[in-house]
Amino acid sequence: MVHLRSLDSHDIDEHEGIPVTSPARTLVDLATQLPRSELERAINEADKLDLIDPDTLREELEGYRGQRGVRRLREILDRRTFRLTDSELERRFLRLVDDARLPMPMTRQRLNGFRVDFYWPALGLVVETDGLRYHRTPAQQARDHLRDQAHVAAGLTALRFTHAQVRFEPGHVGAMLAPVVRRLERARARHKL
Repeated sequence: MVHLRSLDSHDIDEHEGIPVTSPARTLVDLATQLPRSELERAINEADKLDLIDPDTLREELEGYRGQRGVRRLREILDRRTFRLTDSELERRFLRLVDDARLPMPMTRQRLNGFRVDFYWPALGLVVETDGLRYHRTPAQQARDHLRDQAHVAAGLTALRFTHAQVRFEPGHVGAMLAPVVRRLERARARHKL
């Protein structure tokens, strides 16, 4: 894909002595070309590579006000719904949460000695999504069980969904997740009384 544009000085960075477009400028341009899922992946990758984090990107978008792609980036970066993720599977799961009108979880948190995929601290709920790459061997599955046991021992509710469930059975995921969230919300409300 070739994209031509005249650049201002704030649009240009340098990498190993080579002039390159700034991360913000690149993401604004990509926002005019990529489908939402790929744009979300690009934002996550930019964060993982320490090129630009979501808060800085939000701030820098002010300098691009009125340009194509900015509104789309702002919609994706909405503080109520945007979460950093490590995979397309996690981004799919967040869309299921949003579609079910459930509260948005925290992502990429450390809890009980493990980094968790999704965490609702007010509900005491942890959800893991098991992609095919990191959850297929017996050793990886044994570690998953230890992780779940640590969360349950700490008084949390732990759920786990497979790649196939999130990808091909989203109705099942919602049907399992929604009642658990509602039950935990009711328990929290009773506890406050």
